[in-house]
Amino acid sequence: MDANADASTWTEYSAYSVGMSDHHHDHDHDHSELSQTELRVRALETILTEKGYVEPAALDAIIQAYETRIGPHNGARVVAKAWTDPAFKKALLEDATKAVGTLGHVSRVGDHLVAVENTPQRHNMVVCTLCSCYPWEMLGLPPVWYKAAPYRSRAVKDPRGVLADFGVSLPKDIEIRVWDSTAETRFLVLPMRPEGTEGFSEAQLTELVTRDSMIGTGFPKTPGAPS
Repeated sequence: MDANADASTWTEYSAYSVGMSDHHHDHDHDHSELSQTELRVRALETILTEKGYVEPAALDAIIQAYETRIGPHNGARVVAKAWTDPAFKKALLEDATKAVGTLGHVSRVGDHLVAVENTPQRHNMVVCTLCSCYPWEMLGLPPVWYKAAPYRSRAVKDPRGVLADFGVSLPKDIEIRVWDSTAETRFLVLPMRPEGTEGFSEAQLTELVTRDSMIGTGFPKTPGAPS
């Protein structure tokens, strides 16, 4: 895309998004569920598609892959295998990139994956203080709150308070360690296996692993609890 085309696209996008915004305000009775950000994203997608810079089918395939086929299912399978296979767990904690590679998961952006284990004495939590670095191949699309400034700043200054906001209450004697993701290094929390799962298959355990438990802002599901 040349500079003139780029400038033209952004000018047209801005006008188009403003028009969409005005139209939205003129018809509040339609009760649109799209936020202003979502409206702008759709406007940008429309302009880029019309100019031939983006193939809608390719874009849909990428989004679908990260929303349904990848995240957070890949990470959940990795965690479940670590819960059931001591050798894999050891390999995961020693070199997560290499370990997940044995399962066929390869990072497309070349970042190094580090797995950190929750224990009865330590709870791990992941944040990216500079932007929103995130292990997409393991967890799929990052949640909105992960990219928000309040989480990025408070997670370092007041991790216990942030966890409380997520409904995670930890005893004061448990250490909370915050890991800062970067463009080169991403983190995956290995949560503790829930009690009452003795005899569960790897597939059954996978269903208990949540995205938030792999970020450290939540726990795995309890067996028998409502989904």
